[in-house]
Amino acid sequence: MFEVDVDSAKARVYHAAPNAHGTCPSLPSTAHLPNSSVPATMSRLLHRFLGRGEALARLQDHAARLRRLQTTLEAALPPQLAEQCQIANLKEGTLVVSTRNGATAVRLKQMLPSLLEHFVRAGQTISTIKVKVGTPEQITWRAPTSERHISADAKAGLANFAASLPPDSPLRESLERLVRRGRE
Repeated sequence: MFEVDVDSAKARVYHAAPNAHGTCPSLPSTAHLPNSSVPATMSRLLHRFLGRGEALARLQDHAARLRRLQTTLEAALPPQLAEQCQIANLKEGTLVVSTRNGATAVRLKQMLPSLLEHFVRAGQTISTIKVKVGTPEQITWRAPTSERHISADAKAGLANFAASLPPDSPLRESLERLVRRGRE
């Protein structure tokens, strides 16, 4: 059993066993802390959630089952489609699958009968599958690395043309740089 006490300057974690009432009398009070209502409230909420072993155990079991379902889903789908789908939840026999975009959702909906059969063969008790389109991930845009492929003849022609330009010409500098960086 853990309880977290949060102070404005530090956080402390206490380990204690709950008594028959589900409370931990051996844990120190937060009443002496400045602005103790916020840390005490947070402490009570964490204690309430973590204090019940069965609630945490149910949550861990559910998470483990969702991971197993994700593995089963990935095995049933082609790789390019599997990477676009994620198990969102399982509740009362209804499996919710989230997809990255509408096209993937349509493709997955077409496959629902065979998917349901695959899950049943894998020993999962699922009666229906719902497909939802999730919010797209924000991918940071990066400029593609540009490789300049220039043939040997083109390099020679650009170098000759650059040599014919005045030495202080910006075009000459650019062409010489292009010839230096260009790959065959």
